[in-house]
Amino acid sequence: MRRVTVFVNGTSKNGKVVAVYGTLTDLLSVATNKLGIKACNLYNGKGGLIDDIALIRDDDVLYVSEGDPFFDPQNDVRARDDRPGAHTDWLTLNIGGRLFTTTRSTLVSKEPESMLAHMFREKAVWGNKQDECGAYLIDRSPEYFEPILNYLRHGQLIINEGINLLGILEEARFFGIEQLAEQLEVAIKNNETPEDHSPISRKEFVRFLLATPTKSELRCQGLNFSGADLSRLDLRYINFKMANLSRCNLTHANLCSSNLERADLSGANLDGANLQGVKMLCSNAEGASLKGCNFEDPSGLKANLEGANLKGVDMEGSQMTGINLRVATLKNAKLKNCNLRGATLAGTDLENCDLSGCDLQEANLRGSNVKGAIFEEMLTALHMSQSVR
Repeated sequence: MRRVTVFVNGTSKNGKVVAVYGTLTDLLSVATNKLGIKACNLYNGKGGLIDDIALIRDDDVLYVSEGDPFFDPQNDVRARDDRPGAHTDWLTLNIGGRLFTTTRSTLVSKEPESMLAHMFREKAVWGNKQDECGAYLIDRSPEYFEPILNYLRHGQLIINEGINLLGILEEARFFGIEQLAEQLEVAIKNNETPEDHSPISRKEFVRFLLATPTKSELRCQGLNFSGADLSRLDLRYINFKMANLSRCNLTHANLCSSNLERADLSGANLDGANLQGVKMLCSNAEGASLKGCNFEDPSGLKANLEGANLKGVDMEGSQMTGINLRVATLKNAKLKNCNLRGATLAGTDLENCDLSGCDLQEANLRGSNVKGAIFEEMLTALHMSQSVR
């Protein structure tokens, strides 16, 4: 009885000694059981295909393949990578033209459900293409793949400076490495620059003004100027709609024809400001100081403060001829010695408002709330036709 040693094609380890009997088909069946592969061809040590059992001599070393050509285990490294079940074999990946050498177990063990694990767990399942050197070709970015490979090696996410986290995240998603993708999403969120809601300073705003052509419309909608010193600046025609100007210093500022609609001016100081033709519809100026302001435009353009919240404001001595204060709230406000000729105060809440010394000639107070209002030392008589309520 003859005995031979059989190895998987391309390997020289884990061989099996088997008895030779019967036909070549019988020997291939024995090799299938011993090596755990589907034996199709037998080769001798020089790569010769054995097609007759009579050619086999006692103590021959044979190599069994599943139909693939003969690979010399001494010379061809690629053969070792193709061995079924070889989860610790070294292999080379060609990622976008850059070579990475790793083990099959690295690609398979850490993330067993990933695309890489499925690509290299079983032989030829994915039909992986190889270059002329035997490296597996994968058309992805090598820069973003390197951190992923290191993660599969030791389980830690380490990223070199200058590498875009979003790029690595896309690669992790492509390869189906879910745990790493979750870590990257958290890292990206933590690295996001928080929105800057800090107030704009006078220096920043002046630089902004100087850089803007005089004929260009300056839009400052929704910006935060809280507590800023904007005193004595030329702010004509600027759009401050919905801006935060609370506690701002706007003394003697020129706000002619500016848009302050729905702006927050609570606690701001506008003493001596030029407010000709200003639009302050529904603005909040509660507790602000507007002493000695000029709302009167010689050209006839009227300031509009309709629906504004002016609770507790101090507007003493202001020029407000023709101003529109319809349905505004002036509760507890101080309007001593103000010029309110032809002003529209219809539906205005003037409860406990100090209007002593005011000029209300031709002012419209119909429907206004004058409960507790002070009308002492009026310059002109207030007729009942002006105020029904």
